[in-house]
Amino acid sequence: MRPDFFCIFVAMKRLVTILFATAVALCSAPSVSAQTYVKLNALYALAGIINPQVEFCISNHSAVQVEATYSPWKSIKGNHAEFGIFMGEYRYYFRQAAKGWYVAGNVGFMGFDVSKPRLFRNGKILDFKNSYSKGFGLLLGAGAGYQHTFKERWVVDAFVAIDFFRSWYNGYYHDGRIEMNPHGHEDYTHPDPFNGSAECVPAKIGVSIGYRIFDPSKHRK
Repeated sequence: MRPDFFCIFVAMKRLVTILFATAVALCSAPSVSAQTYVKLNALYALAGIINPQVEFCISNHSAVQVEATYSPWKSIKGNHAEFGIFMGEYRYYFRQAAKGWYVAGNVGFMGFDVSKPRLFRNGKILDFKNSYSKGFGLLLGAGAGYQHTFKERWVVDAFVAIDFFRSWYNGYYHDGRIEMNPHGHEDYTHPDPFNGSAECVPAKIGVSIGYRIFDPSKHRK
């Protein structure tokens, strides 16, 4: 499993890098009206999570966005919540690039040190496993949103995306001991702490505030 994981991880990382490089190249082409916006997810910021984004308009209806998300919370009431995500996203706007409703597809990769949340367990709406996991994951999904322009250069971007999330990790108890026999390994002849899972998750949700930092129409001679 490990060699396969690292091959997939490297491939996905290259795909996101190529997506970013393509956006930059397209923005540099004199024939393309590639407006550029920088944004910050205000909803995440309220929770102390950093999520900067850069969006490049590459045609009349298309845009590419690259973003990073980082949660610095090493512990919340004893539960781990530290993770980082790097994601590339293609957007198709029905009205005009960077304006109105859009649909999107994304790819990304993630590193995490988290306690897995569970809904409606032990008499609580949100409960956490009495352990934490450290590992990596790959994301592939789709989303939708609406972007509104105001005062000419400012935008508000509301969005949500659901992704297929494939992860590989080791589990640990809160005293630091590694889980040598995680769930799903009951029939293994020898203990193997390296585990994996696949699930659909809300990959991103928020309301971002952005500012247009570049408009090629203002720089043409």
